[in-house]
Amino acid sequence: MNLARILTEMPPSVRWHWGRLLTLLIRRHAFARFGERSVIVAPLRLRGTSRISIGSEAAIYEGCWLEAEPSSLMVLGDRAYLGHGVHVHAVDDVTIGNGVMIVDHAIISAGGHQMDAAKSATRSGPIHIGDDVFIGQNAVVVGGVTIGDRAIVGAGAVVTRDVPAGATVAGVPARVIRSSE
Repeated sequence: MNLARILTEMPPSVRWHWGRLLTLLIRRHAFARFGERSVIVAPLRLRGTSRISIGSEAAIYEGCWLEAEPSSLMVLGDRAYLGHGVHVHAVDDVTIGNGVMIVDHAIISAGGHQMDAAKSATRSGPIHIGDDVFIGQNAVVVGGVTIGDRAIVGAGAVVTRDVPAGATVAGVPARVIRSSE
């Protein structure tokens, strides 16, 4: 087996440990705050890191895109989990609480684009995601939204308005399908 194939087909545990090493040596120093035992594994893009704070024991997996524009701050809480290909873009402030799980390919974007100015992002309102929230695969959360503690956002949902604490939402646009509080 050649070296290229070995490096390309590294098992997940090797990629995790490699990401942990790079995080300890290099990446953690670029952020406004970077908590203990947090790991970034092979990000797609990290931009505006001086305006991004990451709590302790956070896990940010391959292909994630974290970007904080000059006008914003991004805060990820303790034990936050961002799955493969998650995209978080803070044009306005984005706050992600403790114990939040955002699974593969979800988009959290506090910004948008005007049709005549596709290269520049516009503000769409801050996003606040409470503690112990689950956001399913391919879900989208747009600016100006608050998601309450312990809420569940179903896979593929598009969240365009606030989600109460403990509620489960699904659909396009997302609607409450269950409330536990």
